[in-house]
Amino acid sequence: MRLAAELPHRSDDAYYGIVHCVLAPSFNECGYLIIIEDETMSELPIIGAALLVEEMPVHRDWYLEKPRDLEIQSFINADVLIGDWKPMAEEIKKQLDGHQGRLGIHGPFWGFTIDTPDPDVRTVVQKRLDQALDVCEFLGADQVVIHSPFTTWSHNHLDDGFNGREEITENTHLTLAPAIRRAENMGVTFVIENIEDINPFERLKLADSFNSSAVAVSIDTGHAHYAHGNTGAAPVDHFVHAAANRLQHVHLQDADGYADRHWATGDGTVNWKAVFAALKQYDSNPRLILEMRDHNDIKKSMKYLEAVGLGQ
Repeated sequence: MRLAAELPHRSDDAYYGIVHCVLAPSFNECGYLIIIEDETMSELPIIGAALLVEEMPVHRDWYLEKPRDLEIQSFINADVLIGDWKPMAEEIKKQLDGHQGRLGIHGPFWGFTIDTPDPDVRTVVQKRLDQALDVCEFLGADQVVIHSPFTTWSHNHLDDGFNGREEITENTHLTLAPAIRRAENMGVTFVIENIEDINPFERLKLADSFNSSAVAVSIDTGHAHYAHGNTGAAPVDHFVHAAANRLQHVHLQDADGYADRHWATGDGTVNWKAVFAALKQYDSNPRLILEMRDHNDIKKSMKYLEAVGLGQ
């Protein structure tokens, strides 16, 4: 046991977290709550979040209190990347002052797939990825989330020879090759996120085919749960086991298995205990990023994860 903290005695709900393993609560002479907590609390994974620039001030105290990983999602749209994004990036840097966690961005994805067979479209995609790396360089970010090319349709045609596994892999290599070379020199990693993926091993094979430290995999729990509920995929924890130590990023969001909900953790039917038990078996230390439809649900998600002893 140890003295965990001295927190102001507050009757409101201003804090994100709730107290775990409180063994001997008391108040000191200044009205501060003295909490004695079990050592296991310090071993829980630290949870981060995906945020837009305008959401950062709302959560700044929270993401500065611990070394929380952040994912900035203000650069996914083409109109941002082709415009003057530096004033916004300067504001992000201002909001990051004092941040101790790891920093990444969500890369662009609207209007294209990374396995496009069209050489003209491929040129545009390569430009967008290069712009995303420009943002990383400016912000000091070292991870970019990109979307998997595997679809529900392609799942049953991977071995047909027509737009199958080999063609998807070849086209993805043609698209990503310049960005990966640059990312390797920058120390940036592209993490491929499951979208419609049914077989979690296909994305892993694709990432491994680059034989590069600049390519790894990501899991979106809600996407995996959707695939489990609708298209016959395994449960979410199986996606974790498939990725194993190649997993470097996780979008944490709850859902009902019917659609991509991005609900607060605990509001859907994802088996969170199984997911975190699976994560605990590997040592790749992925960034655990709350990705909420409503950023105000970050607070609600944290309360749930702390209450069930899964994160801090």
